[in-house]
Amino acid sequence: MTTRKLLIVEDDLGLQRQLRWAYEGYEVLVAADRRAAIDALRADEPDVVTLDLGLPPDPDGVSEGFATLGDILRLKPDTKVIVASGHGARESALRAISAGAWDFYQKPIDIDALGMIVARAFHVHALEAENRRLAAHGGATAGLGGIISASPDMLKVTRTIERVAAADVSVMLLGASGTGKELLARGLHEASPRRDRAFVAINCAAIPDALLESELFGHEKGAFTGAIKTTEGKIEQAQGGTLFLDEVGDIPLPLQVKLLRFLQERVIERIGGRRAITVDTRIVCATHQDVDAMIVDGRFRDDLYYRLAEIVVRIPSLAERPGDAVLLARHFVAKHAKALHSGVVGLSADACAAIEGWAWPGNVRELENRIKRAVIMAEGKHIVAADLDLPGGEAPTPLNLKAVREAADRAAIAHALARSDGNISNTAKLLGISRPTLYDLLKSYDLHA
Repeated sequence: MTTRKLLIVEDDLGLQRQLRWAYEGYEVLVAADRRAAIDALRADEPDVVTLDLGLPPDPDGVSEGFATLGDILRLKPDTKVIVASGHGARESALRAISAGAWDFYQKPIDIDALGMIVARAFHVHALEAENRRLAAHGGATAGLGGIISASPDMLKVTRTIERVAAADVSVMLLGASGTGKELLARGLHEASPRRDRAFVAINCAAIPDALLESELFGHEKGAFTGAIKTTEGKIEQAQGGTLFLDEVGDIPLPLQVKLLRFLQERVIERIGGRRAITVDTRIVCATHQDVDAMIVDGRFRDDLYYRLAEIVVRIPSLAERPGDAVLLARHFVAKHAKALHSGVVGLSADACAAIEGWAWPGNVRELENRIKRAVIMAEGKHIVAADLDLPGGEAPTPLNLKAVREAADRAAIAHALARSDGNISNTAKLLGISRPTLYDLLKSYDLHA
């Protein structure tokens, strides 16, 4: 088993020695300043770093510590950096977390407490590495609601929904269009005691105001011209189950009053009816709008908001979920290649780089649409950046010569595999190497033809 490497960046030699001998099971490296820390990062590629922000030539400030943090995360973004905060410097620690640090510890140091933080950092790093390995081979598994993610922020969202699913409370999902709000709503329903009853969804923005009341509450026969029969509304159809109100911010104010009455009393009246109907329906709603601003502007009732938003879950955009774009892209390639009977089997290196470099303003929906189009347009077995109609991705700053060589090898092998449609003999010929050498490289880099 490979020894886990821990880099300690600390200019106090006494504390440096204390920390160096405090850990068992790790290969401990030490550095007293930024240059030594970056040299150690390049040479040994540690997974976890403990970093004192007060480094020379600014030992009483934090400028050198933050510069070191930035260099570490730029060169090796997957590094878990744990920063030290001392002498009331909690504000600096929180600033470091915002800048990408994984956690912080306070001085004077509690060795046992810091040891637990370090152990947890190694554990999380190993989990994320395994997720990336699975993603590279299309081995991702769908979680709650079919959501596919390795992002800590998105996984936190799914864990929150799993926790509140059993509680019979209203849930409001806030997030941009295309982030998977309906998938999460379905996942909540499936994880709840109501899973055996109906899940009913309605997009409030897609129905004209004049028809929305009838859609939600139903109508009696003869209630208006064209009402030739009594019809249950969506609320009644979800009896015992879950009603998902998508784009709830588009419900007009007069109808908000009627919806509030239902939430307060759990009874409805159909249009044209005089009989109160008791309905046991759980409400889950979603919107991409700024509900707080709508309340201030008088476009959304605050009393309705508090009834609908007993639990509020904010969903990150795809751009806020590092690594998920490629993970999802591989899933969509497999999905649409199968549905469209295409011979496409994966993504080229430049396609992955382009996907990682794009901001995805349309979120997961935009990604899936681009992948579907690329599956249709691709000429070979691997989708390239041009098939996605995206600019080529920019390569990250290399960590060291080994990383440069590996990146070049991976890119060359992926390109040759794409050109030869995965044929090993032809790929070896294109690369000018023997088949055994190619097999060794594929095994070394954990690649698949």
